[in-house]
Amino acid sequence: MLARVLSSAVIGIDAYLVEVEVDIAQGLPTFTTVGLPEAAVKESRERVKSAITNSGYRFPADRITVNLAPANIKKEGTGFDLPMALGILSATGILPEQSISGYLFLGELSLDGRIKPVNGSLPMAIAAQKAGYRGIVVPVDNGQEASVVSDLSVYPVGTLGQVVDFLRGFASIVPLKTDLRAVFDAPDGSGTDFAEVMGQEHAKRALEISAAGGHNVLMVGPPGSGKTMLARRIPTILPPLSFEEAIETTKIYSVVGMLNRDQPLVVRRPFRSPHHTISDAGLIGGGHIPRPGEVSLAHNGVLFLDELPEYKKNVLEVLRQPLEDLRVTISRAASTLTYPSSFMLIAAMNPCPCGYFADPRHACRCTAHQIHRYRSKISGPLLDRIDIHVEVPAVPHKDLMVDAPAEPSDAIGRRVVAARRIQIQRFKRTKIYSNAQMASRHIRAHCRIGDDARSLLESAIDRLGLSARAYNRILKISRTIADLDDRGDIQVHHITEAIQYRSLDRTRHNL
Repeated sequence: MLARVLSSAVIGIDAYLVEVEVDIAQGLPTFTTVGLPEAAVKESRERVKSAITNSGYRFPADRITVNLAPANIKKEGTGFDLPMALGILSATGILPEQSISGYLFLGELSLDGRIKPVNGSLPMAIAAQKAGYRGIVVPVDNGQEASVVSDLSVYPVGTLGQVVDFLRGFASIVPLKTDLRAVFDAPDGSGTDFAEVMGQEHAKRALEISAAGGHNVLMVGPPGSGKTMLARRIPTILPPLSFEEAIETTKIYSVVGMLNRDQPLVVRRPFRSPHHTISDAGLIGGGHIPRPGEVSLAHNGVLFLDELPEYKKNVLEVLRQPLEDLRVTISRAASTLTYPSSFMLIAAMNPCPCGYFADPRHACRCTAHQIHRYRSKISGPLLDRIDIHVEVPAVPHKDLMVDAPAEPSDAIGRRVVAARRIQIQRFKRTKIYSNAQMASRHIRAHCRIGDDARSLLESAIDRLGLSARAYNRILKISRTIADLDDRGDIQVHHITEAIQYRSLDRTRHNL
């Protein structure tokens, strides 16, 4: 007796279809799983046997062989429990063979027959929709997540008995639908706004430019100057996520298992702030079973690294690839996985070990050698990949006592969206969408400057000793400032302002 049940598994953040073949033959009672199953899949036999028995069905006392095809890809996770159980029930005649055809099944079984949620149900639902299946049967807790996929019937189930009754026609299950418009229109519950930030107009201007062009930022200032407060409000001025961006971001959170039951889709740009004790695998991704790291969880959002020099040097250096390629490749002996990692890097640091270098209200206790050693923890190549360096001084008391609120995020966000709209139109025939992603050929085409601006820039490069990459960064920032001014050409004052945002180049050159 042979039965075939369709299921799915995940590689990276994308799913592929798996055919669960169940063969029951006469012989000594055994339960063998083949097709490169890992430990959790091998243990399915115990969960499946108990779930079938405790749900009131007979478990066959024969030789059972389960094949997971394609057999050349390693299978991970617990989502094969339900299709295995249904395959056994179909092979023993309890379920008609035609009743399980056309559906994709996934779910982990508890010993009493309850169906528990699994990771990656969104990419699996997308795979089922692309393959043209009529429906997908998922655990109740995964229902909202899978139902964001259009043109696919999603059937949430809670127990093995409920699935069997549904397939035999004894009970009906209403397909679950999600109102995507309501999900996107739901109010943001973060409660953060730039109107709460008093003073720091220069820093807020730099963050507006960074949001408008997708530029990475390094904020340098003493403790208590508001660096973290500013960073946490950057997502409030970024353009809203598009549906495609939301799907791609949600797939990452789905694979990791970080979606809440009432959060079917990630519709706000992520903000990730890992502690400085994080390992390189935690930041970039990896592990025995590779999984996305913080740079991928920040995809389409913001990665905030506070106290940047406190991170291990090897951890910071592995950031260079995702900052350039917008993706992370993790290679292991058995496989190579690629995760998307297009994020804005927002970093913060003190100007010196004690934090009060050049602070008029506190005396700095650090020597020039200590300051140089502290700043040298951040390599030159990494600094060159950060477009904007901005100083964030301590806020004077008179700025804190102002009663009038500062400019709100909505007002800043409208300017950012207008500038991004210009860039989308500019790069519509390319694969990039913001000024920060421009390569050399794009800079030559879209960042042309006049003789006066060129002379100013050449003089700044000679005095500051800027690298070729820093030269390109200044042109990119100038292009973004011109977009915020709705100017097609880059003016001298755009170049002048852009040079101000390379403060660490000036300091490093003077030390």
